[in-house]
Amino acid sequence: MSKPSPARTPDPDMADQAPPDSPLTTKEGWRHFVAHEPVPPRLLAAAERSALSRQERLREEERRREYHADLPMVNTPTIRKVIATSRLLIQLNRNQISARRGVILSGASGTGKTTALTQLGRAHDLAIHKRHPRDRHRLPVVYVTVPPAATPKMLAMEFARFFGLSFPTRANVTDIVDAVCATAAHVHVDLVLVDELHNLNLATRSGAEASDQLKYFAERLPATFAYAGIDIESQGLFAGTRGRQIAGRFVVIPAAPFSHATEQDHDTWRALVSTLESMLRLHRHEPGTLTELSEYIFHRTGGMIGSLSQLIRGAAVLAIEDESERITEDLLALVPIDFAAERSEQLTAPAKPAARRRRAAA
Repeated sequence: MSKPSPARTPDPDMADQAPPDSPLTTKEGWRHFVAHEPVPPRLLAAAERSALSRQERLREEERRREYHADLPMVNTPTIRKVIATSRLLIQLNRNQISARRGVILSGASGTGKTTALTQLGRAHDLAIHKRHPRDRHRLPVVYVTVPPAATPKMLAMEFARFFGLSFPTRANVTDIVDAVCATAAHVHVDLVLVDELHNLNLATRSGAEASDQLKYFAERLPATFAYAGIDIESQGLFAGTRGRQIAGRFVVIPAAPFSHATEQDHDTWRALVSTLESMLRLHRHEPGTLTELSEYIFHRTGGMIGSLSQLIRGAAVLAIEDESERITEDLLALVPIDFAAERSEQLTAPAKPAARRRRAAA
């Protein structure tokens, strides 16, 4: 059977025209993600708002709802560490023929692993295209996820799907891998992001073979590999001969909830909340309100960056919809959050801060 020819790389100028259902695991979705940068809408003065027609006001509110639903990502310590470590490894791997080093981001669900992984890819993609602005066919980053109960062929097809390569049902894994590697070389891939690594079950034959397939890609592609998954250390990834080889080649970066044990932890959390608050575009919100509620917000979210993002974004959207145009503790209480964050709030059950107790007593 003849081998499929390498996929053509899309024009970067077409990034914003990716179909709305294109996930990050396709080149179109990835291009759109890299090119997309939420622009804060301008807050109109009271006189300007009153001069708007009903339709114009509805459009203005819709723009702000969309902006808050997609607030720009905050640069957390985990994201900074992942980017700094990976950039160094990319440099060190550049002239390595084999045994290239990589990164594994491991932690509980909701700690921002996928966000850190994709922000790493976005930062690298932007840096490469800034260095090579005229190379319109360059695609330096690949992003794939490990499917549940992955087999070597399923994993190879995830890489093929990213590039838009298609194969007949009976195509063998060798042909798929060869086409993927040829395409990756053609578009100068030098960073491969693999998410949901915990879906690899090394206790099963298919899982072990899929792990070997990943290792084979790492040997064939002159790229740095960055993985992310839930509690990788406890999944057996570092056990046995395969595990020891992985442990000898990868730096593990833990992703954990924010702590609230020390004053420095408190300051770090308040700074994070303050940064998110500075992005809000609400007409009646008083700056510093959320920062004063940072302890309540911490216990409400369990220090999880994913829960924090959902809470603030949801409250901002509700503030526009109910026309209050400001976020209060009562409004935050209306925003649904994930079950893990709810349990964390029930278990910690903090007392109200002293300042709020004094206000209540007055």
